[in-house]
Amino acid sequence: MAGRPLIGISTYLEAGARWGVWELEAALLPVGYPRLVQRAGGLVAMLPPDAPEHAAATVARLDGLVIAGGPDVEPVHYGAEREPRTGPPARERDAWELALIDAALAAGVPLLGICRGMQLLNVALGGTLVQHIDGHAEVVGVFGRHTVKPVPGTLYADVVPEETSVPTYHHQAVDRLGTGLMASAHAADGTVEAVELPTADWVLGVQWHPEMGEDLRVVRGLVTAAS
Repeated sequence: MAGRPLIGISTYLEAGARWGVWELEAALLPVGYPRLVQRAGGLVAMLPPDAPEHAAATVARLDGLVIAGGPDVEPVHYGAEREPRTGPPARERDAWELALIDAALAAGVPLLGICRGMQLLNVALGGTLVQHIDGHAEVVGVFGRHTVKPVPGTLYADVVPEETSVPTYHHQAVDRLGTGLMASAHAADGTVEAVELPTADWVLGVQWHPEMGEDLRVVRGLVTAAS
């Protein structure tokens, strides 16, 4: 157990979570995330929203970081007005996770952004988002699937070299890439499905949800880098 790297995963913060006889505010995470990291060989620490000034000290305790999926990023963070189909803000998560990303990049801690996490990585580096696209979340509350094609020569292509079917559920996407980021996979419609930071040792964002599938390669790549 001592040799397994510690991977922090950011969490949701929900006002009306229910279990047993309780309905309380809760920091929670779909179980697919920790199970995926555990199956890939890592230990898991859940990271509920905290004061942004505590991000650097938190990241210093970790070997790797996952920014999980969740609600839409508030458009103010990329200089845009909120469009009608953009969801309500999650300001505590935005502030905390942007601070975690900044801290991980500064410290050289391996980082994986999943869905919202990829979008936040892009925004943290000055990029922008498309606030609504069709075809990537066709049924409310149901994950779909589509193929993604890697860009040859990228970190992602080293991890997953072939075109792959992935679990997907999102209605926003990367628009202008953040400073230093490059696209490393696309969907058939041209949507950016993975981004990476070539100047870092291991920084990757994927638009799909590996925690909803069986392919361990992306998260295993994070865990290996964190080791």
